[in-house]
Amino acid sequence: MKQLLNTLFVTTQGSYLSREGETVLVRVDHETKLRVPIHTLSGIVCFGQVSCSPPLMQLCGERNVAISFLSETGRFWARVHGPVSGNVLLRREQYRRADDEGVSAEIAQAVVTAKIANCRTSLLRALRDHPDNPGAPRIETAVRELARIANSLKEPIPLERIRGLEGESARTYFSVFDHLVVSQKEEFFFRERSRRPPLDNMNALLSFLYTLLVHDVRSALEGVGLDPAVGYLHRDRPGRPSLALDLMEEFRPFFADRLALSLVNRQQIRGKGFKRSETGAVVMDDETRKEVLMAYQKRKQEEIQHPFLNEKCAIGILPHTQALLLARYLRGDLEGYPPFVWR
Repeated sequence: MKQLLNTLFVTTQGSYLSREGETVLVRVDHETKLRVPIHTLSGIVCFGQVSCSPPLMQLCGERNVAISFLSETGRFWARVHGPVSGNVLLRREQYRRADDEGVSAEIAQAVVTAKIANCRTSLLRALRDHPDNPGAPRIETAVRELARIANSLKEPIPLERIRGLEGESARTYFSVFDHLVVSQKEEFFFRERSRRPPLDNMNALLSFLYTLLVHDVRSALEGVGLDPAVGYLHRDRPGRPSLALDLMEEFRPFFADRLALSLVNRQQIRGKGFKRSETGAVVMDDETRKEVLMAYQKRKQEEIQHPFLNEKCAIGILPHTQALLLARYLRGDLEGYPPFVWR
C-alpha cells in the first residue's frame, strides 16, 4: 500500500522554491522560510505568484513528485510531472475500454452508484447529528429520492441514461444542501451550485476543496500508470482530466462536502474571510485559505475502514486505493470495479 505523504502547499506570494541536495527550500525575499525533505512529499501545490527552479523540477520529476500551479484563488493553471511511468499495456486497455460505450457504462454506473450512496449517507448523518433541523422533512424526502435513483442503476443501462441520473441525483442532493448549513447562515448559504466563478462563500469553499481533491486523484491515477485524461463517465475533452473527475465523484460528498460543512458549522472559518472581486467572483483571503488547507491535510490523516479491502487506511490514501482497484479491474484481476461506498 502506498504511504501517505504530505502535500506542500505554498500560498505566500513571491515565494521561490529551489533545491538543496534532497531538500526543497522555500524562500521569500531571499530568506529561507522552510526546508522539506523530498522523500516526505507526494506533491507540491503553488498558489499564485510562486516560482520554482529547474533543478527542483528535475528532482521532483525523478522522485515522482508532481508540481501543480494554481491561481491565487485556486483555479488550475498547469502541472509539471516527470516521465510517464507505468505499464503501457494497462493504458492501452484503458483506452480500448473507453472506446467501448458498454464497458464505459459499467464503470460509470459503479462510480455514480457510489456517489449517490455517499450523498445519501451524508444527508442521513446530517439528520442524525441535527435531529431538530427545521429542514429535516425536506432532507428525508431527498434521502428517499436518492434511494429511488440508486435503484434505477441496479440493472445495466445506457451511458447517457447514467449521466442523466447522475445529474438528477446532484440536483436532488444540492436542493437540500443549504439545510446542512446550521451555523453562520447569513454568511454561508447555498442556493445553487455556481463555479467559474463561484458567486457566494459556500460555492467558493466547495470549488477550492474540489480543486485540491482533483489534484490528489490525478496524482493517484498517474501513480498506478493510468491516463487521468481518458475517462468513462466524463468523455474526452482537451485539457480535462476526465478519469480524475470520474473517480473523484465517489469522494465529493464524503470528503470535500463534509469538510466544507464542518469548517462552517464549527465556525473554524468566518464570512469575513471571503471577499467579492470586481468580476463578482467570491474568493478566500490568505488566512482563510491556510485554515482550509490545514483542515484538508488533517482530514487526510484520519483513518477509516475500507469497505472492500476490509482494512483500515488513512483517508488520504483512498484515491490511491481506488486507482489501484480500477487498474486491477482493467487488467482483468477483478470482475468489476469496486467503488468506495461510505458506511
